[in-house]
Amino acid sequence: MITLGIRRLHSLIQRARLAGNFLDGLHWRRQRAASCSFKMISFANINKQYGKQLLFVDASFQLNPGDKVGLVGPNGAGKTTLFRMVVGEETPDEGAVSVPKKLTIGYFRQDVEEMQGRSVLDEAIAGSGRVGDLHHELEALQREMSDPDKADDMARILDRFGHVQEEYEHLGGYALESQAREVLHGLGFKDDQIDGDVGALSGGWKMRVALARVLLGMPDVLLMDEPTNHLDIESIIWLEQFLKSFPGALLMTSHDREFMNRLVSKIAEIDGGEIITYSGDYDFYERERAVRESNQQAAFARQQSMLAKEQRFIDRFRTHAAKAAQVQSRIKALDKIEKIELPKKRQVVKFDFRVPPRSGEQVAVLENLHKSYGPRVIYQGFNLTIRRGERWAVMGRNGAGKTTLLKMIAGASAPDAGSVRLGASLHMGYFAQQSLETLNPDLTVIEQLQQDFPQDGLGSLRNLAGAFQFSGEDVDKKIRALSGGEKSRLAIARMLYNPHELPGARRTDQSPRSCDQGNAGGRPQGF
Repeated sequence: MITLGIRRLHSLIQRARLAGNFLDGLHWRRQRAASCSFKMISFANINKQYGKQLLFVDASFQLNPGDKVGLVGPNGAGKTTLFRMVVGEETPDEGAVSVPKKLTIGYFRQDVEEMQGRSVLDEAIAGSGRVGDLHHELEALQREMSDPDKADDMARILDRFGHVQEEYEHLGGYALESQAREVLHGLGFKDDQIDGDVGALSGGWKMRVALARVLLGMPDVLLMDEPTNHLDIESIIWLEQFLKSFPGALLMTSHDREFMNRLVSKIAEIDGGEIITYSGDYDFYERERAVRESNQQAAFARQQSMLAKEQRFIDRFRTHAAKAAQVQSRIKALDKIEKIELPKKRQVVKFDFRVPPRSGEQVAVLENLHKSYGPRVIYQGFNLTIRRGERWAVMGRNGAGKTTLLKMIAGASAPDAGSVRLGASLHMGYFAQQSLETLNPDLTVIEQLQQDFPQDGLGSLRNLAGAFQFSGEDVDKKIRALSGGEKSRLAIARMLYNPHELPGARRTDQSPRSCDQGNAGGRPQGF
C-alpha cells in the first residue's frame, strides 16, 4: 500500500509539472502576450428577467486582464446567464455588456454537444480556434490533391493549400497535434483513446474532450462552468496547474471550494439581482459575507429603532397644532430615508420522505461479476454484498467502471458473466447522469410534478418543490429555463418522491453535482 501511494504521488507531481511545462512551451504564450492586456469586460447596470423571475437588477461587474475570479450564487441565480451574455448568446433587457471586439473567449459549458465521426484528437483540435480550422482545411485539401477527379481544379487547390499552409505555420499549427496530445494526456486520456472514436466515449469523457478543445483554443479569457465535474484527482491537479499558469483572465464556477481557493483571487457573488465582488479567495468571501450580513443586520436594527422613535413622535403630536410643522417635517424626512433590508437567509426546508417498505436483509448480492468493453476489462471476478441500512460510495477515476457498476445493480446493463441478485421487497430508485432527459422542457416545475404524481394534492407537491429550493414563483418556471443544477434537483426530487421507486435502495450517479457551493444549508433536512 505504501509503495502504491508513493507511485501515485509521483504520478500526480509529474502530471502537475507537465501542465506547467506545457504552458511554458505554448506558442500562443510567446506570440500573444500583448493581447492579454485587453480592455476590461464590463457589465453596466444590467437588468435581466425570465418571466416573473428577476435575475439581475441594475447589476454591474467588470473582468480585468489577468483576473482570476470565482463566480458564486445559488442554482438559478444567473451564473450561466452571465456567461452567455459575455459570449453574446444572450443580451440584457436593459444596461450594457461591453466586450472588446478582438477579444478571444474560450467557454467551457456544462452541456456537451454531440460528438461523433472523428478521433478524440481531431475533435479536440476542431475547436482550437483559427489554428484548428486551418488544420482541418489542410487535411481536406490534401484529400482533394490525391483525388483524380479534382485534376482540372488542381491549380486552385495548390494555390489555396499554399496560403493555408503559410498561415498555419505562422500560427504554430505544426506543434498543434503534439500540444493537443499533451492536453489530452493531462486530462487522463491514454494513447489508444486519443486515436480512437470520440463517439464511443461516455458523457464524462466527452466533457474532457470539450475541455481540451477550450484549452487549446488559445483564448484571452476563459469562462469555465464547473470544469472539475467529470475529472479525477490527477486530472484536477493537472488542470489546476494549467490554470495557475494561464496568463489570461479566468471567470469560473465550481462546487469544489478547495480547487477554487487555490486558483482565484476574487469572488463575484450573484445575490438578489446584484453582483457583489470580494477581493480574496472563497474562504475570505465566506468570512466577509458573514461580517457584511452581521453589519447589515445591526444597521437594520438601528434604523428600525430610529424609525419607531420617529413614528411615536408623529403619532403622539399629529393632532397638536403647535407641533404640526415638526410632525410634517419628520414625515417628509422619513419618506426620504432609504430603507435598510434584512440580509437574505437561505432557509432549511423541513421535509419528511415517505417511509419505504422494509426490504430483505440482503439488498444486493454481486457474485463473480465480469464486464468488458471490447479488449478493455472493467470487472473480473468481482464480488459485493450490500446489506439493508448500509450506505456505500463508489469511487475511482473516470472509466474505472463506477457508472457500469450502478447500471448493473439497477438492471440497466447486464454483466458478461456472473450474477446480480436483488433482495426481497426491494423498490429501487436510480438517478443516472442522463436522468435530466426525462424532464419535459415545455412544462413548468409544478406541472412536471403534477404530471408525475396526479394522485397527490397541490399542497404536497409544492412542499416537495420547496424542499428542493423551488419556492414561490420558482414552481412556475419552464423547465427549459432552469439551470443544470436546478434540473438535477428536480430529477432527484421526482426519484425520491415516487412511491414506486422509493428506497429500499437508491442508486445515484453523481447527484451531489446539483448542490450549490455555499448553499448546503438549503438542502432538504430529509438528507
